[in-house]
Amino acid sequence: ASVVSSLRATFRSGVTRDVKWRRTQLEALKRLAFENQEEIIGAVYKDLRKPRFETTVSELSMFFEDVELTLEHLDEWVKPRSVAKPNMLVWGLDSMQMVPQPYGVMLIIAPWNYPIQLSLVPLVGAIAAGNCVIIKPSEVASHTEQLLADLVPKYMDKSAFAVVTGGVPETQELLSNQFDHILYTGSTAVGKIIMAAAAKHLTPVTLELGGKSPCIIDATADMYVAARRVAFGKLINSGQSCIAPDYVLIHKSVEEKFIEQYRKVVTSMLGENPQTSDSYARIINERHFDRISKLMERGETVFGGDMDKDDLYISPTIIRNVSLSDPVMQEEIFGPVLPIMPFDSIDNVLDIVNEREKPLALYIFSKDKKTIEYVRNNTSSGGFTANDTMTHAACNTLPFGGVGPSGIGGYHGKHSFEAFSHFKPCLNKFPGLESLNDVRVAPYTPKKLSTVCWFLGYPKSLNPAFSFGKLFKFVGIGFVLALLAFVVKRYI
Repeated sequence: ASVVSSLRATFRSGVTRDVKWRRTQLEALKRLAFENQEEIIGAVYKDLRKPRFETTVSELSMFFEDVELTLEHLDEWVKPRSVAKPNMLVWGLDSMQMVPQPYGVMLIIAPWNYPIQLSLVPLVGAIAAGNCVIIKPSEVASHTEQLLADLVPKYMDKSAFAVVTGGVPETQELLSNQFDHILYTGSTAVGKIIMAAAAKHLTPVTLELGGKSPCIIDATADMYVAARRVAFGKLINSGQSCIAPDYVLIHKSVEEKFIEQYRKVVTSMLGENPQTSDSYARIINERHFDRISKLMERGETVFGGDMDKDDLYISPTIIRNVSLSDPVMQEEIFGPVLPIMPFDSIDNVLDIVNEREKPLALYIFSKDKKTIEYVRNNTSSGGFTANDTMTHAACNTLPFGGVGPSGIGGYHGKHSFEAFSHFKPCLNKFPGLESLNDVRVAPYTPKKLSTVCWFLGYPKSLNPAFSFGKLFKFVGIGFVLALLAFVVKRYI
């Protein structure tokens, strides 16, 4: 509570409203990551055995890209945004804007699977918007958690930013405080707990959750390309990605060909024995190892299936002959295990997808543009990617987020600034010509009502005919009044 109170006092002092201060903090955060790259790569490796390549590309690179974009456009983003005037006769002399303002004190609760990216990327947007922030890294990735706790106070304004370490009790203690916005990345089950805690204070939330993201492969797809790109998304971080392709729905005519190609591409990526490859991460801990291995008990393993608990290693695996009721098709896998199910028609696929909870991502491999469009328009998911996996989340001009059980809200790039800002609607009313307001004040009369209805364009029928008089009323008279306002301001 004392940390929250301290940060709230800083926010109320107004220091974070200064755009120069925000820029200074963003530059400091950039230095934090750049000057400690080796320490970051080492900590993530200790937690996940994540290869240097993956940490650099999927964690640090995404952060640097986001912070560079933000620094380049910050002065533009913070400006008030003008809005259209719906009725020039009523609003022609007035100015109206949406003014971005920070929420206040934010809480960012980060997960263990991408502990740097999912801590620092949202932090960029929170700083840009002018918020004070408490970061709660996951205690499961303990080495990265401690590194962030050490580095943030060395580089950032300690009166505005803090890192709180610990497990469930510490998180529960944090959630008992009132925040102005909470960002949580993690499981849907915990997301419900976060949202319930936020509801006690009517705190807005951004929830980046998960679910089972389907991957559809039709008969027109290039099987080599599909297998290679599915393997990329499924095996990066050993499948421990919230937007990894969770299962494959494949046209029955190409099922065998896909399995064959998947075997080949995985071998070309990781060798005959992926356990010896330095390009393959490990499962985070024994609890998750046991959970994933249990999911592999049903169905027919047609590729992989090797496990080594002492090494927290599970090989790239394909399982077929599974049913929708099997645990592997009920629970988010979050590992390198890929169930595949054949289909006859695309409508059968949509029935399967739409009967389940809305996923964080949906993928389709097809050369048929109409099929891609049909699937896109007849499904609901947080994100949608055709002929690739995962990469939509790397494009910071697209918001990243879920829908329904897979999340609330989105961020990345400019979308982070907007997610962590309140856009205050502001109207500056023309102070003169008060006699024009006579029609809106009591005592009310039929003549006043008639005049107001004319001003507002109140409909006299369900299908009013177009008239030049109406066009003149909304455009011409507005222009005349705007001209009159200019004359009054300029010469009177």
